[in-house]
Amino acid sequence: MTTFLNRLLRLRRDAWEMVASVLIALGVVMLMQPLSLTLFSFSFLVTLVGTVMFIIVSHFPE
Repeated sequence: MTTFLNRLLRLRRDAWEMVASVLIALGVVMLMQPLSLTLFSFSFLVTLVGTVMFIIVSHFPE
């Protein structure tokens, strides 16, 4: 866990790509769930943030 946090603080690509991928997956799950209209409403925003974050992070050094 400390290695992951250390890579986040040093702006390394692999750790931030994982965070962005988790955000994209979370947004898709929020989009498909039938229980909460609030989660459904924020799903597009979460997916969009994850996608933009992934595009930006892909330029970080390895």
